[in-house]
Amino acid sequence: MHASLRIIPSSRNHHLWNNNGIWWCHFTLHHHDHTKQRIRRSTGTRLLEEARQIRDFLLNVLPTTSA
Repeated sequence: MHASLRIIPSSRNHHLWNNNGIWWCHFTLHHHDHTKQRIRRSTGTRLLEEARQIRDFLLNVLPTTSA
């Protein structure tokens, strides 16, 4: 599987959204059998900088592991 990632240099908050004060990360995994899986994970933080670090970790680690 691999993640479907769009990198937009002008948007440091891409893949992040704020839901009632908590930052969330979302992206899509595409599996080899041509199915896809939307991943939405809470960063568990109200701090944007911390949420960016968690997002970067998720985008670097989760797409290379099996679901």
